[in-house]
Amino acid sequence: MDSCNVKIPSMIDLTAENITANTIAVNSQGPDERLRYLMERLVTHLHGFARETQLTTEEWVKAVVFLRDAGQISSDTRQEFILLSDVLGLSTLVESVNNPRPTNATESSVLGPFHTKNAHFTENGDSIASPNKGESCLVRCTLKDTSGNPIPDATIDVWEADDTGRYDSQYEGDVGPDCRGVLKSNKDGEFWFKCVKPVSYPIPHDGPVGKLLGVLGRHPFRPAHLHFKIEREGFDSLITALYLRGDPYETSDAVFGVKSSLLVTPRKIQDPEIAKRYSVSVDDWDIHWDFVLVGEAEGRQLRQERSLAGPGNTGCAAETAQPLPE
Repeated sequence: MDSCNVKIPSMIDLTAENITANTIAVNSQGPDERLRYLMERLVTHLHGFARETQLTTEEWVKAVVFLRDAGQISSDTRQEFILLSDVLGLSTLVESVNNPRPTNATESSVLGPFHTKNAHFTENGDSIASPNKGESCLVRCTLKDTSGNPIPDATIDVWEADDTGRYDSQYEGDVGPDCRGVLKSNKDGEFWFKCVKPVSYPIPHDGPVGKLLGVLGRHPFRPAHLHFKIEREGFDSLITALYLRGDPYETSDAVFGVKSSLLVTPRKIQDPEIAKRYSVSVDDWDIHWDFVLVGEAEGRQLRQERSLAGPGNTGCAAETAQPLPE
């Protein structure tokens, strides 16, 4: 951009009384209506926070250093800013706002910082985990639309931690993808695979986000869970997780991801015929789940209705444009 062609509103003698309006004005010159709207609301609330709390210079410096440290510790395999978003409840809020669901559809949950794009394709019935990664677990699932029709040929991305509570990306060196895989649903909307029984684990807490949790008196643990990302043309994508019922952290998830509708109870396989059919052993763990996807048109309508309703039904009483700029 040629700075000579940028028309900047006259700004001089800026004070606590006029800095917000002037910042909004200078940020409102671009052609993207949605970006202008987002920046206007961000500056309004950010400046409002500083005024409301009478933010001190020392506190501002600490916040800047915190963000600097979060950036420095981040890498291709460690996403400290996603962790920050998670522990502040922002990830769950954004997920909820953007994924309204009818009551018979599977609820979404947080993506988390450990999803990767290097998982290998896994045939139905194969294991996503290498040997000795934990207790063997069979997962059997169906995939249907909100009318009960099976959804074939969907892509299902699955990932989890091993029995030490670590994801493959947390190990030093290039260990390759493990405890993760990509499957396809069959003509009947079914998919199944072997994995390890999920365990609870702490999110990375040796960095600035962990230190923040410590000073807030919060623990860093997540309850045992198994991640799913399901995609199929004509349907809204679904990012969700199944959480093991009865986990000690079920009601205190550090990233606010647990929903009652996503709680599952693993059971031991007792039927030799089932064990034989799926090439597992009697007394292996078994999880069974029915996923329901929302069609694109239905999902679009739900989001439009929420947009027209404004933020009031999401716990915020602030005024806003109706409908929101897109």
